[in-house]
Amino acid sequence: MTFQLDDFLPYRLSVAASQVSRRFAARYGAEAGLTIPEWRVLAHLNHSGQVSVRDIHARVNLDKSMVSRAAARLEGAGYLRKSGHETDRRLVVLELTPEGRALMERLGRIAEAFQAELMAELGEGASVLEEALTRLIAMPAAAVPDAEDDGAAPAA
Repeated sequence: MTFQLDDFLPYRLSVAASQVSRRFAARYGAEAGLTIPEWRVLAHLNHSGQVSVRDIHARVNLDKSMVSRAAARLEGAGYLRKSGHETDRRLVVLELTPEGRALMERLGRIAEAFQAELMAELGEGASVLEEALTRLIAMPAAAVPDAEDDGAAPAA
């Protein structure tokens, strides 16, 4: 049997994630003009409160430079503010402004509606997929350097 990329589960997961992410990115992009990194930073700050760029980088699967650029644009738009860390001067702490919280309230409703639509599209298999994804995400990551990206990372 010859290897078939289209049958390779990691590839199929990546393609599916990318397609779903692009669909959702079109919605929040139309609503607020945000990029994928900006959405991820805002969404993370919305539920975490004050956090460092390093913490966001570790959580949202983006390079530190992408998080920093997104944070700079969001700060310029008035959606977040930066401050120094209380004990570690090397860290920059980010938090949403009232305008950022208001934006996330609107975008949260859009995200919930999108998820409901997606779950309806998946039908009865949605809960099985959710359980499988939860197991995959909970698996310990292999000891592979994250400096190299294969280009297949999902978009949102």
